[in-house]
Amino acid sequence: MGSKKRPSKSLEELASEEDAPVGISPETVKEPKKGRTFDEKTEAEGASTPVIPLSLKPMERRKKRKAMDKERHRLDSEYKEQSNDQSKANNASKSSECPPENRASLPSSSSSNLPGFHIDVFRDLSSPDPSVREAAAENLVVELCEVQKAYEKLENKKEDNGAVQLEAEKDDGMGHCSPSSRYAIRRLIHGVSSSRECARQGFALGLSAVVGAIHTLEVEPVMKLIVDLLEISSSMKGQEVRDCLLGRLFAYGALARSGRIAKEWILDSSTSLVKDFTNLVISLAGKKQYLSEPAVAVILEMVEKLPAEALLSQVLIAPGMHEWFKRAAEVGDPDALFLALKLQERVCGDSEMFGKLLPSPFSPDNFFTQDHLLYLAPCFKESTFCLPRLHSLWPLVVNLLIPESTSQNEDAVVCSTSSKKHKRSRKGISFEDVMKNIRCFCEVVVEGSLLSSSHDRKHLALNVLLLLLPKLPVSCIQVVLSNKLVHCLMDILSNKSSWLYNATQHFLKELLNWAGDDDDRHVAVIVSLQKHSNGKFDCITRTQAVKELVGTFKTGPGCLLFVHNLMSLFVDERALTDESSDQSQTTDENSEICSMEDEEPPASGNTDFLKIWVIDTMPRVLKNLKLDSNAKSWVHTEKEKFMEEKFCVQTEIMKFLAVQGLFSASLGTEVTSFELQEKFKWLKAATSSSLCRMCIEQLQLLLEDAQRGEGSNLLNGLELNDLGSYFMCFLNTLCNIPSLSLYRTLSKEDEKAFKKLQAMESRLSHEERKIRPGPDANKLHAVRYLLIQLLLQVLHPGEFSEAALELVICCKKAFPTAAHGDSLEEQDDFDDSDAPEMMDVLVDTLLSLLPQSSGPICFAVEQVFSFFCDDITDAGLLQMLRVVKKDLKPPRHQAASSDGDEDDDDDFLEIEAEENDEIEAEETDEVEVVETCDSDNCLDDSEGMLGAEAADEEVTKYDEGSKRIDGVEATNEEDTKNDKDLSALDDSDSGMDDDAMFRMDTYIAQIFKERKISGNDSAQSQLTPFKLRVLSLVEIYLQKNPGKPQVLMIYSYLARAFVNSHTTEGSDHVRQRIGGLLQKKVFKAKDYPKGDDIQLSSLEILLEKSLKSASRSRFKTISSLAQTSAFWILKIIHSRNFSKSELKGAVNIFRNVLVDYFNNKKSRLKPGFVKEVIRRHPWLGQQLFGFLLEKCGSAKSEFRRIETLDLIDCIMKLRMTGKAEKNNDSSSKSKLLNKYLPALGELIQELLSNLPEKQSRRAEVRRFCTKVLHAVSILSLNKSFLRALKSETYSLCESQLGDAFLPFKIPTR
Repeated sequence: MGSKKRPSKSLEELASEEDAPVGISPETVKEPKKGRTFDEKTEAEGASTPVIPLSLKPMERRKKRKAMDKERHRLDSEYKEQSNDQSKANNASKSSECPPENRASLPSSSSSNLPGFHIDVFRDLSSPDPSVREAAAENLVVELCEVQKAYEKLENKKEDNGAVQLEAEKDDGMGHCSPSSRYAIRRLIHGVSSSRECARQGFALGLSAVVGAIHTLEVEPVMKLIVDLLEISSSMKGQEVRDCLLGRLFAYGALARSGRIAKEWILDSSTSLVKDFTNLVISLAGKKQYLSEPAVAVILEMVEKLPAEALLSQVLIAPGMHEWFKRAAEVGDPDALFLALKLQERVCGDSEMFGKLLPSPFSPDNFFTQDHLLYLAPCFKESTFCLPRLHSLWPLVVNLLIPESTSQNEDAVVCSTSSKKHKRSRKGISFEDVMKNIRCFCEVVVEGSLLSSSHDRKHLALNVLLLLLPKLPVSCIQVVLSNKLVHCLMDILSNKSSWLYNATQHFLKELLNWAGDDDDRHVAVIVSLQKHSNGKFDCITRTQAVKELVGTFKTGPGCLLFVHNLMSLFVDERALTDESSDQSQTTDENSEICSMEDEEPPASGNTDFLKIWVIDTMPRVLKNLKLDSNAKSWVHTEKEKFMEEKFCVQTEIMKFLAVQGLFSASLGTEVTSFELQEKFKWLKAATSSSLCRMCIEQLQLLLEDAQRGEGSNLLNGLELNDLGSYFMCFLNTLCNIPSLSLYRTLSKEDEKAFKKLQAMESRLSHEERKIRPGPDANKLHAVRYLLIQLLLQVLHPGEFSEAALELVICCKKAFPTAAHGDSLEEQDDFDDSDAPEMMDVLVDTLLSLLPQSSGPICFAVEQVFSFFCDDITDAGLLQMLRVVKKDLKPPRHQAASSDGDEDDDDDFLEIEAEENDEIEAEETDEVEVVETCDSDNCLDDSEGMLGAEAADEEVTKYDEGSKRIDGVEATNEEDTKNDKDLSALDDSDSGMDDDAMFRMDTYIAQIFKERKISGNDSAQSQLTPFKLRVLSLVEIYLQKNPGKPQVLMIYSYLARAFVNSHTTEGSDHVRQRIGGLLQKKVFKAKDYPKGDDIQLSSLEILLEKSLKSASRSRFKTISSLAQTSAFWILKIIHSRNFSKSELKGAVNIFRNVLVDYFNNKKSRLKPGFVKEVIRRHPWLGQQLFGFLLEKCGSAKSEFRRIETLDLIDCIMKLRMTGKAEKNNDSSSKSKLLNKYLPALGELIQELLSNLPEKQSRRAEVRRFCTKVLHAVSILSLNKSFLRALKSETYSLCESQLGDAFLPFKIPTR
């Protein structure tokens, strides 16, 4: 085989034959013609022409060969062009006789009777296009078959073939073949060693087709020729050796695919052709590792076409086969194992030729035993050489590990094994055996051999598992996702720079995709990942894998399945063993060890992380069970079914949280309730108090969620299940079990409160069931849930027993039927005639629950308050408002003389004190800056103030005929805090008696205790949420009672608290909440305070304080709020229809504010705000018209004088349009202007005699004077106006106003 010498022909000649016929060199090819054929004459012409001198060095020969290739390609292109031209000429002449050289179907020489064949097919065989290669192979076979048939008909083959036959004359064993066939075989063998384009694939295809089609061509000579032509000499190096080896591989593959070897053995079973061929391929496989796997594929290609007896008599006893199998496990040869497994499928019975590589007798159970897998471990490890491609061995092993019947019927098999352990699947393999094999395979191969080794082998392990996933039964997920694998995933994913990071991410993504929509798979994956990561998989890996899987449970049965598995995980002692994330388990010395500095330490000795995750995740599942918008189209039965499924999940979660969080078993870890017909299980070790508290908190959240869900609009008409009643029945049942006790021992007060809450809830529940659904039933329901929440809160260490007892007393007063049956002693507790009002006590109790209670209790308090707020007293409302206004810290710049709550009640909106000269200078600069802007855009609204702060042209027009006047919207955008803030706030509490003040102070007693321990910041941080919770109650009251007079009191306190928040640090959330509450629930409410109980004097005081704040506050948010509140108060005043004499006080308030605007530079009153007020309330402008004329003429500030002109013009427009009076006749319109014509004349004289220096302001003055003249003309007051004008004024108008004054000119004086 390999000992024969290469033929004398040089490698360069053989290489050149890939692209040109034998003997034809680029130098000898002059003008190639279309249809050039190969015959003996062509051989003779170029037989003696050497191609490349043998004396050249290998590198020079290679360069020479490349140059020849380029020249040949150039000649080929010229040949194609000439042939195209020639074909066109032939088609045009339509000649019936064609020259022999132009007809491909005829021989090219008259001296030979054999047809020729086209050599172009060899070029097409290397085309990248598969269809071109297939067509070329078909043409080659057709032409060679024709040549061979003609050759066989010749009588004297030697004479007709010519004297010179080149290669054909050699003793190659193909004497019965035509010279063309012999040449084609050699050319094809040379071609499979070429690395050009797709030459190997194409020439192998051609070789397979030729050998399979020409039966006179014997296989054995071809095998010998492959060895001779592709022999590796000592002078070959690198790529040349590789080309020859791959050429042999493709040539052997072509022979195996042709089927001739199998046919030869079938015709003659005594031939050794199969054995020799197998020996050649085995020898080739041993030369290079990359040849081993394809060599096995070649053998299997041949074996598929052989009968089974040929395997035993030929293949298995071939030289080298037994030795290959024998040393496979020692050296780690996966290809030998793959070949053995494939051959075993064809061999009947057990063969000793496989040695120890396969067990005897062979079966999947014997193959996947621990000892045998350990023996084969080297083979599995060494299969990494073909990464990233997966070795062919692994799909075979996976199919052997999990038969198709197991993957198709896994669920049925799992169910059947529970009752019939020995039931077999279709292939006779029990499901228990499959699980056993999978477990052993994962432990020995995946974990023991691959994961504990190098990066490549870890990568291989992930790929093998991905191959295993599609066929994996759900019950085996936890076997595959073992502790070592999960830790390996965490180690890699926690470090993005890890070499395997992308591969591991891909594995995790495919794992989630495999889970799909199957709830069983979701549960198995989640439990495995969290169990082995101690509940921190997402945290460590910085992914959302577990969170995404938890969010996939959308159905009631799926959620219930997940909840049951979480319960088992919580009480499973094996899951809570300490499993440290040891790097040595999953990494080797070359692996990157991830840095866990930023993560929590592994769960060494601390198993609470997993329990915490279980407790936290279980109620979260209910968030997926929500009615979406599609539920509106559901029928009644579908909604009922959905609610039943959700209630079933809620009850299971509730029972778990109650059992694990409220009780502990004194006898053993399991307790059976015969009444409930259920068995409850606890851990051997006592549950920590922190976990118990967490269970109670989640239980409270669960009840809150159930209470919120009852108010859904989608559930109207459905009879809802009461989770609160179910919980209380369950709690009472467990309390009656002797072997169970509460997780902590209650004090006497707590125990008393606990029992009273139980009894009162039971009575209220009985009362609720007796009455029909309606407001009364809803009120009972809300109180019941507050009692349940408070009962759970009593189990927390804290001071809630007193509030619980007070709430019970309030329930007895609010629902007298519930107090029936109490002893006389208990009746005396609340029948005392000196006792406060029930609503005051209820409000006091509800407020005492808010400071340090959980969110669910606060929600329950809000629900109860919403049903009782209609009956709340002023004293109770005042208690709430004092909490909102209360501050632990004084204002940052409080005056020394401030006495806090002892201040008078003059400034309910914070009015800034007079600043010193520095502030005055700052104010002067501000005015100068404002004066430089255009008159239409001079107002600063950059802080988000709307309405009154907008420019005149941007203000919403007054809606004529509308009786409802809306407040102007102002945003709550926070302003940057200045260095100097507002002075102290008035905290007057004159409306409260000593008892009420004492009760309010007790609410913050606990906060002051905390303050002594942790400092002011801690106390203030706790007071802020308390205020926010009280504000929620205030919002409920405002929403239900928008038209009550008490809204004014609420507004007053909220406004003071809003201003106070600007002077207190750490109150941003309170400020935003109050601002939003005032805007949405007070100023923009559908209703506003009405009734004769509202005194005009009170409204005037509120209006005055609002206007002062609007004109003096340096905080834009306060100024905006003050302006909006002024609009709101004026709307209330307007709705009362007071007489003009009664409204004089309001007019005087505006007059005083305007006096301050004209006389004091510190005034920040926006003219746009006053203008909007006048537009909404024209009667106010009518009363202020003369005053504005007077002040405008004597104004010191030129800028403010110009702004006032706009106000005067606005009043005149309203008067002319008739909005100022109900009567729109001309006499009423001219009445006001006629009265103030002299004043208008004096103002015009003052303006025109002292024109501003700036051109824009002079234009404003002239425009105003022109508008006055226009108004006088429209109202036909020309004569009166002229009589009122002084001569100086007349001259100024005539000179300054030009054409606008022409209608008023006197012809002659």
